[in-house]
Amino acid sequence: MLAGSRSRYRPALVLISWISLISLLYLCQFRTSNIEPQEIINLTSSDEVHSHPTIHRDTEIVVASTSDEDASWVYRHFPQWNPKVYIVDDPLTLLTVPKNKGREAMVYLTYIIDNYDTLPETTIFIHASRFQWHNDDPDYDIVPTLRNLRLPYVREAGYVNLRCVWIIGCPAEIRPFEDEDEGPRDEKHPSAKGVFRRAFEQLLPEVPVPELVAVSCCSQFAVSRDTIQRHSKERYQQFRDWLLETPLDDGTSGRVMEFSWHIIFGKEARHCPSAKECYCNVFGMCDLLCTDATCEDRYKLPPYSTLPEEWPLLGWYHEDRGYKGSLD
Repeated sequence: MLAGSRSRYRPALVLISWISLISLLYLCQFRTSNIEPQEIINLTSSDEVHSHPTIHRDTEIVVASTSDEDASWVYRHFPQWNPKVYIVDDPLTLLTVPKNKGREAMVYLTYIIDNYDTLPETTIFIHASRFQWHNDDPDYDIVPTLRNLRLPYVREAGYVNLRCVWIIGCPAEIRPFEDEDEGPRDEKHPSAKGVFRRAFEQLLPEVPVPELVAVSCCSQFAVSRDTIQRHSKERYQQFRDWLLETPLDDGTSGRVMEFSWHIIFGKEARHCPSAKECYCNVFGMCDLLCTDATCEDRYKLPPYSTLPEEWPLLGWYHEDRGYKGSLD
């Protein structure tokens, strides 16, 4: 009787099993796909977003994001750069990191490690939000910055910062030996300046600790494949291991990396090209009226590090800014 019952219900059990398996596969595919949502696909006519990246692709853009940030603008404006959006606080997404620590540095290192043997000619590393206080643009909009980026110059220079203005970072940001001696003695909340000498010795033990470190903030840059591959894949794994293992917190360890990237990529410890030179070489803006530190009407340090909710249409005092750009 028991055997007969099993035979009678076996077709139904098989059918239910297949339906369950198909449903599970669908849910997994939906959950892990962070390449771009359907609504973004409908906003672009480019086939590049949908295609698999090829080994000999020219340029790729890597985005460090959290789950509450909106990076859809990258797909809309730069689908040809095969966007790679890493979600640092979602372990179930397709592109993520071993641990949410070190700010954007964990994303950048994870991308390099995972793609080391098939890197594009140029990789652009950026944050997720389109409008940010540190973006080198009158409206703090990174889209014009990326559109103007001269990729041939990036490949020639090897590394370029996406920020030309000196405000924050240049001409002298960290004096590793002096800052260590003069810094606060709060072991629980050390400053990046105060720990930089010891951290630098751990990251780059073969390089003498510089007397002065300077580079324009804030960890957004473009690098050539040849420059990245000056170091072995194992070396980048060591950098990431340092981030994972250091007792320094998320912000402090990330800031140490922020002022180490240009050195890792072969530039002098003080890397502060004049604003005029930078805007001309990196972005093709060669007719600006400049000082060494800035150029007229290009960037003004905002009063707060958080832009107003209605930015760029309204300013901090709800005034109409006369913004004439596009928000698509």
